[in-house]
Amino acid sequence: MSIRRKLATLLMVMGTSATLVAAEPAGSWPQWRGPDRTGISSETGLLKDWSAKAPTLVWSVEGMGDGYASVSIADGMIYTTGNFADGQGVTCTSAETGKVVWTSKITSEPPKHSYEGSRCTPTIDGPHLYCVASSGAIVCLKRDGGEVVWKRDFKSEFGGKMMSGWGYSESPLVDGDWVLCTPGGKEAMVVALHKLTGDTVWQAAVPAIEGKGKDGAGYSSIIISNAAGVKQYVQLTGRGLVGIEAATGKFLWSYNDVANDVANIPTPIASGDYIFSSTGYQTGSALLKLVKEGTEIKAEEQYFLNADVLQNHHGGMILKDGHIYCGHRHNNGFPICVEMSTGKVVWGGETRGVGKGSAAVTLADGNLIFRYESGEVALIECTTEGYKLKGSFTPEYVSKKPCWAHPVVAGKRLYLREQDKLMCYDIKE
Repeated sequence: MSIRRKLATLLMVMGTSATLVAAEPAGSWPQWRGPDRTGISSETGLLKDWSAKAPTLVWSVEGMGDGYASVSIADGMIYTTGNFADGQGVTCTSAETGKVVWTSKITSEPPKHSYEGSRCTPTIDGPHLYCVASSGAIVCLKRDGGEVVWKRDFKSEFGGKMMSGWGYSESPLVDGDWVLCTPGGKEAMVVALHKLTGDTVWQAAVPAIEGKGKDGAGYSSIIISNAAGVKQYVQLTGRGLVGIEAATGKFLWSYNDVANDVANIPTPIASGDYIFSSTGYQTGSALLKLVKEGTEIKAEEQYFLNADVLQNHHGGMILKDGHIYCGHRHNNGFPICVEMSTGKVVWGGETRGVGKGSAAVTLADGNLIFRYESGEVALIECTTEGYKLKGSFTPEYVSKKPCWAHPVVAGKRLYLREQDKLMCYDIKE
């Protein structure tokens, strides 16, 4: 076995992110699923058990607008998106006090689609924010005051299309001088734009993919992979996974079997030469190995787990020490641990847990935070030794709509977005 292959195997087993990033300052959560889009917080010194002492509410504030978006945090400011009477907008809130600092509209009226409301977690990069309106547009704003710098429309400029009618849900990726997003167009499935001007760098055409799913963008967000020695952007689209060469926008590979005909949602996981993906609607999960053959990249299926074994509807997956932790079953969040390299279920998958519906999952200081669709929040030890519940609580406010916004941990605080409200809990040890 070559040194490169040995290293790739080690990376997969250890659960190392494909792209190494500098550690974020304490109190930061700059984008969707955290600093490197893994759903893992670097915070330590947190409450290890909620059974005896549940997190304490620090503040609760209204004014976020309606929606299911999570939050991003930097320099003591919190950003999210929401629907207001006069349009979809971005809100900036003080992390210390919960006071709304500014709100800036990015659409002239609330977008119309099923499950009305925002989806996008803004991406923070220097003095700017980047977000995707659920109607289909990418917008750059100034963090100081919320002024719109530039905007590009998915449908009119890129022939954008969604696989189904629930609104664009992507959180854009900033990579160096570029910002990446997924209009879902035939000639522009993924586009790279200059982050300061919005000018097109390249647009990636994806050839017709036969089989499961539907044409257009899915509900996932782009990740970076360096598999097979090629930097590439990996996205879960309406027809399944695709890989796009980062430097040129060239289509590299696709994988259809993990697609479904309704909504492909969870952000995939990259680790070394491997990509792990899962979708709900009775679909399942797959591990791929990306292999370079000449100038081409091939996606080789290592295994496929049917829906009864593992399907993550939405709420995301965590890779830790070679194991996948997430909620299993369609429209359910049954805690489960699966060995990534083999697909073997280590524990779980049959226990409902403290809440109902799908569960959004974040990892912080050795524990998984499960936020159930029904509102309950549970602390579960991140271990291969079995399901270990370490307490739970019901937040101050639970709306009648599904609790889908992902929990965020930053500055030893837990942030829970709930439609128009944002709640901040102290989780210091």
